[in-house]
Amino acid sequence: MRDLKVPEQRHPEKAHRPDNAQPRKPKWIRVKAPTGEGYNATKKIMRENKLVTVCEEAGCPNAGECWSQGHATMMIMGEVCTRACSFCNIATGKPPEALDAFEPGRVADAVAKLGLNHVVVTSVDRDDIEDGGAEHFAQTIRAIRHRSPGTTIEILTPDFLRCDPKVLEVIIEARPDVFNHNLETVPGLYPEVRAGARYFHSLRLLQRVKEMDPTMFTKSGIMVGLGEDKLAVTQVMDDMRAADIDFLTIGQYLQPTPKHHAVDRFVTPEEFESYEKAAYGKGFLMVSATPLTRSSYHAGDDFARLRTAREAQLNKA
Repeated sequence: MRDLKVPEQRHPEKAHRPDNAQPRKPKWIRVKAPTGEGYNATKKIMRENKLVTVCEEAGCPNAGECWSQGHATMMIMGEVCTRACSFCNIATGKPPEALDAFEPGRVADAVAKLGLNHVVVTSVDRDDIEDGGAEHFAQTIRAIRHRSPGTTIEILTPDFLRCDPKVLEVIIEARPDVFNHNLETVPGLYPEVRAGARYFHSLRLLQRVKEMDPTMFTKSGIMVGLGEDKLAVTQVMDDMRAADIDFLTIGQYLQPTPKHHAVDRFVTPEEFESYEKAAYGKGFLMVSATPLTRSSYHAGDDFARLRTAREAQLNKA
């Protein structure tokens, strides 16, 4: 039985790699350790409902802040991912279990207990399942709608690379409010950062969402500090806008362990501001670009601003 708390068992494919130095984080990256009554209450609900969160599994630096406010990002379909991206801290390998038919109900129960106005649901990659977990996503969306009809739902999905293209329709028919799929990095770094994925497939996935439902918000994000340059980042922005993506997130890559991809550099807050300005200039409705930006960080507030931006755009037209 694997112990996922042990790095060598959590990431067996990385165990043989040489260590990469982990540079000291600059002052604008450091965050307080998670504590407090709100944090503990959120953690209790997650444990009682036997749920996995990406906040914990990916080692998100914002977990303390978000959980203290009762905001947690649910990660469905288990805690072992069939991909082994060099940046990611989620456990990798062959998932030991089939999908849990009762998980959508437990997620919906947790959302109701937390009283969330907006929830983000993500997942591991499940290349071992024929539809990649698309129906499981749809069932989770429907379960949340049933228990909490006023809650807006944002999903952060895998790429469904090895599935029939029609599986995307299953999720779109469940009507999430935001469809998010992260490109993660610039195309030139895919072989070393996201080897199991394909840049243009991911881009096309988001474009197809818009083709199926032009009213659905689409969202994607990348990390910086992996070795990309500014020209490559602005090209990704152009690619995303060509796919009609509404919302862009850009955050600093933080190296989980010495076995993970090395941090090339820490991008300054001023550079993030320049990326945000450039992205708005290219036509994104919403942009979040800060060192600590993550896909689900302040997602509820950002969704409200996203809706307001679309209404303003429609009124202008």
